[in-house]
Amino acid sequence: MTRLDSLLAAARPRVLGKVTAVVGLSVTVAGVPGRVGDLVIIGTGPDAVPAEVVAVNGERVNCLPLGSLSGIGAGAPVLATGAPLRIPVGPALRGRVLDGLGRPMDGGPPLLGCTEVSVENEPPNAMRRPRVTRPLPLGVRALDALVPCGRGQRLGIFAGSGVGKSSLLSMITRGTESEITVLGLIGERGREVREFLEKDLGPEGLARSVVVVATSDQPPLVRLRAAFVATRIAEYFRDEGADALLLMDSVTRVAMAQREVGLSVGEPPATRGYPPSVFALLARLLERAGTGPTGSITGLYTVLVEGDDHNEPIADTARSILDGHVVLDRRLASAGHFPSIDVLESISRVSGAVTTPEQRKDATLLRRLMAAHREVRELVEIGAYVPGTNPDADAARARWPQINEFLRQDMDDQTSAEDAWTALRRLLDEGNTN
Repeated sequence: MTRLDSLLAAARPRVLGKVTAVVGLSVTVAGVPGRVGDLVIIGTGPDAVPAEVVAVNGERVNCLPLGSLSGIGAGAPVLATGAPLRIPVGPALRGRVLDGLGRPMDGGPPLLGCTEVSVENEPPNAMRRPRVTRPLPLGVRALDALVPCGRGQRLGIFAGSGVGKSSLLSMITRGTESEITVLGLIGERGREVREFLEKDLGPEGLARSVVVVATSDQPPLVRLRAAFVATRIAEYFRDEGADALLLMDSVTRVAMAQREVGLSVGEPPATRGYPPSVFALLARLLERAGTGPTGSITGLYTVLVEGDDHNEPIADTARSILDGHVVLDRRLASAGHFPSIDVLESISRVSGAVTTPEQRKDATLLRRLMAAHREVRELVEIGAYVPGTNPDADAARARWPQINEFLRQDMDDQTSAEDAWTALRRLLDEGNTN
């Protein structure tokens, strides 16, 4: 904030209103002018609670708290700030852990040299977005060779609970070649946050990352805002010319938070209880990642599919917006196959732009072999398959242990993209499948 902004803020008259009703998560306020997205302060002194205006009904506004409403009742004073939530952005954010409102929560030093900006921002103009033409190695062989990611791409990681999404994210964070990584941990269990930071991410990964955390016990609006805080921080680094990597775990919990917000202000439930605003919000959030005039944001978003149903509304909507999807399979995870990526069900929509013709040929050949193996697997298990019927299946069966070895990778194994392509070429050459 500049000196002029500070003076104008100090000279602005204080507008006070009062709470007229508290129902569930929603607080109704009268006497304050409010616009959707503005912050208000409910109460006074150390017990004051910030809240955000989410609906306007005549002279009354409905707000959702960004903290606990314990002790707040009818008649409590409400101060209008006249501005939306603002967060600090700057180089000092590297290596820091922030809460869902962009405030440091790691006990570190103050964020010096940062500029405050609004969390709201417009996606880059469609005609000013450069095309995705440069690969972004992620350090995972199965992804770099068979589901290649480009700088500025938005990729979804779809899986049920307990299939290894968080472990794959930590592996990508340590193995990626991006300049800065922004992690948004939305709706995570409180127990897992420190474990993820110290064990999965590690000091080296944290040093070139910014982590935004909103645990499952936080109010729904805090969990919702955490996704936009992480995106806004990534946008700052993109505008500074960096190729940023944005990892968000998970988009489903963001949608669930918006569902709570929408239902609290009277929105009608639609598809599987999700109000219409959820689907509009997903498009607005996911479109903010991508290439820009100076840098790029490569977005990797996990989607927690309910009951392993990959066609449920949130998964289906996210898949239609994103530039590709990675599917994690529970059967592979149960068999100890990590990362549990179902290669044949995963696809990158920019693979043709970020790989060479030789690389695409190798990847297509391996996919063909794996597809042939899947077709005859049941026949082989019951002894009904006759060798020689399907040459691709015969070649895949002969090299199946080597194929599995290529697709498996230990969490501590960081493989460069060049090594991944070399290993794939060696695998195919040894199988004499050309």
